[in-house]
Amino acid sequence: MWEFPTFFMLFTGSLLISVLGILLILKRPQLLGVDSPDGYRKQHTKPISRLGGLPIFIALCSGFVVLAIRRPDFLGEWTPVIIGNVIVFGVGFLDDLHPLGARVKLLGQIGAALILYSLGLSIDNLSNPLGDGTMSLGWWSLPVTVLWLIAIPNIVNLIDGMDGLASGFGMFLCLTLAFIGHYTLKPDISLVSTVMGGALAGFLIFNFPPAKIFLGDGGAYLIGFFVASVSLMSSNKGSIMASLLVVLIALGVPILDTAFAILRRAIRGVPIFRADAEHIHHRLITLGYSKGQALVGLYAVCLVLSLAGISILMTKGLAFPVVAALCFLLAVGAARYLGYIRSWANLRNQFREALQRRRVREYIRCHGTLLEMEVERCKTADEFVRLLEHSIGRLRLSKSPGPATEPVAIGSSGNKRLLLYQPAARDESDEWVERVHALDLAVMRAFEKWVDLPGFHCISRSSPLPDHQPISDHVS
Repeated sequence: MWEFPTFFMLFTGSLLISVLGILLILKRPQLLGVDSPDGYRKQHTKPISRLGGLPIFIALCSGFVVLAIRRPDFLGEWTPVIIGNVIVFGVGFLDDLHPLGARVKLLGQIGAALILYSLGLSIDNLSNPLGDGTMSLGWWSLPVTVLWLIAIPNIVNLIDGMDGLASGFGMFLCLTLAFIGHYTLKPDISLVSTVMGGALAGFLIFNFPPAKIFLGDGGAYLIGFFVASVSLMSSNKGSIMASLLVVLIALGVPILDTAFAILRRAIRGVPIFRADAEHIHHRLITLGYSKGQALVGLYAVCLVLSLAGISILMTKGLAFPVVAALCFLLAVGAARYLGYIRSWANLRNQFREALQRRRVREYIRCHGTLLEMEVERCKTADEFVRLLEHSIGRLRLSKSPGPATEPVAIGSSGNKRLLLYQPAARDESDEWVERVHALDLAVMRAFEKWVDLPGFHCISRSSPLPDHQPISDHVS
């Protein structure tokens, strides 16, 4: 049996490897994998490296090597987990160096999940958390396993929008998995989770506000896939036991944030994967909390939910109704306190307003789509400019400054951007971002075809906007 000094040495060693790796990254100027501020979602003041997942990955692999040396049969049991995590991190890390696109990343995650399934790591049965009895999944085992393995990495990636949030949550989840391994007499799970927890603790030193380095997609996907795959190792004979339920409850905050994001984007008619600035941490800052206060508050909720999930494991399901009620009250209270629901009495009116805004956004996107087509149809730049001016007017934008306007640059192509102006006092900021974003691709293609657009003011990519207004080029 492994002793406490072993856990301490693994945690400390992993932490030190992570810290040293980050220091090496920070000392070298970055040409790739740099996250630049945009004044909208990305509020940091200077470009920051997104390669923080690399030191975490190296620390984790170092832990795997140590455990394989100390126990020869370790690799035989953990090979599926190791392969899956290497693939998922690799896909995310490549995206940090050069954007791959959402579809490519999703295909990479599905591929990793299918490999784990083919190597025998699967969810074959659903057990009753309140008592005895299981239900065989049959052919549903494959989609359920794949869904589990790709959902958690994307949930973790979705909340990676504030310094220290995803990495802190990941550390709590790893410590929770370490306890599960200890309680269920599976020391390998405790050891591996301790290694990952140490790596995240070292990273958190540099990621706590104000962050000096970011996780990037590689780090966020690695955390999520690690938690998903190791939690499967903790289940008995392919059953979803209380240990997996613990992970779901500990993930309560990011799952709730994901649910809110999907609902609001579906109602508003915007793509589900379109980034916005209305996540739970954004709402807390809007309510007046500092980044540090918001982060500590979310950590506290994560800790409480982790303990609540562990109580289900320790009481053999007896605490499940109480924990379920707690999660329901948390979801309802958060929806109201964070302003997603302005008033229960006027909920129907709020829903109608959201549907009306959805129609407005559809109208906005139609202008952008039509202009993209017109780039191909128009013979001259002057012909396209007349259509562009019409759309700009219909979208309440302007090509010249006014007394209450602020600049925004769109259509980056080569070293050129088109300068427009939008109202300085705007309602529904996301809607105005949508207006600018709708024209972005059409203008970029127009630059590629005609080089210049007569009658419009253009600036270089490196030039600041007039009056140095912190307006986003576009939302990616």
